[in-house]
Amino acid sequence: MKLAVIGGALQGVEVAYLARKVGFEVILVDRKPMVPALGLCDDFLQMDILDTASLDRRLGKVDLVLPALESQPALARLCAWATSRGVPIFHDPDAYAVSSSKIASERFFRRYGFPVPNSWPDCRFPVIAKPSQGSGSAGIRIFLSEREMRATIGSDPFSEGWIVQEFLAGPTYSVEVLRSLGETVAFQVTDLEMDGGYDCKRVLAPSALPPDRIDELKTLSVDIADALDLDGLMDVEAIYHNGTFKVLEIDARFPSQTPIAVYWSCGVNMVHALAGCTLTRSNPATRSPLEGCKGTILEHIQAGPGKLFVTGEHAVAQSGPLHVQTDFFGADEAVTDYMPQKTRWVATLISTGADLVEAWQRRNEVISRIRRHLGSVQYIDPTPPESPREPVE
Repeated sequence: MKLAVIGGALQGVEVAYLARKVGFEVILVDRKPMVPALGLCDDFLQMDILDTASLDRRLGKVDLVLPALESQPALARLCAWATSRGVPIFHDPDAYAVSSSKIASERFFRRYGFPVPNSWPDCRFPVIAKPSQGSGSAGIRIFLSEREMRATIGSDPFSEGWIVQEFLAGPTYSVEVLRSLGETVAFQVTDLEMDGGYDCKRVLAPSALPPDRIDELKTLSVDIADALDLDGLMDVEAIYHNGTFKVLEIDARFPSQTPIAVYWSCGVNMVHALAGCTLTRSNPATRSPLEGCKGTILEHIQAGPGKLFVTGEHAVAQSGPLHVQTDFFGADEAVTDYMPQKTRWVATLISTGADLVEAWQRRNEVISRIRRHLGSVQYIDPTPPESPREPVE
């Protein structure tokens, strides 16, 4: 099957990696010449997808189009082209319009009564402020007082395109949901660990949550997908705070990081599952197994002169073309731009074991080997503060 992946950044890396695992032919499209997913495709087309003539000429014979970008104009043009040409495409524009705007998402959550952090002005400081547009940790700010917040983003954050919520400390979790023809399946729950800037640096599977909490989060995620009338795949990120899940973010698109971790842990390939639903218009038959899952740790590292960082995925997004390397310093696999002569490089490491304890042992051995290879380097694995300091008025 020929799969056109539109966009070569983090989402494109995730889709191309999993598509190659299932044997799809991957045609990568991006208007930039040197993108991270370039080394994971079978064919690369540098083109502007706003150019309909180029789409007709170069993508007319693909079996499925999977967008891996977040530009609304580009997505609208791509969907219009695919619909008019009868080319199957995975994209739910209505669900994406809600999830791509934190303001629209906030209204959606409130309308259906889904649990979310309290919003300012109905919460105490400290608060976390997020720009409405954009995904991940981009643009996130933490304010300790109203004076500080007003000085930075104005007196009416909502009208300026900001969502301001109470700062909550606690473990963070992610789950992907696939919905087709009214039937919804929640995949494996994963645990997320953040770097100092609240960007995800590490994914662990299976989750350390007890079974009843996993069921609770899956049920909540399925309810969100059903209320959204989702047609396709969605990611739900939630924090567990004071005995309750609070939804932090939803993304009605193919996510990054967690699908690869789920694939290695329980064998479910979300690209394969999504392609089956999209091409056959069938119910999502694929479900994550409850038993027999391998312990899996997926994390991002960045090596430079004198230092080895565990870092958020932003470092990978800013890299050049990546490639897959097996048995990378003892890791099962790595998606990396490493070359022996390079002094600066990044890698997404995948380490597995019979359970998470064994996976951690293997992971630590991998890091030790990399440090020995690099010589005398400082090892840095940053974490967010447990909570910001108290505001001083």
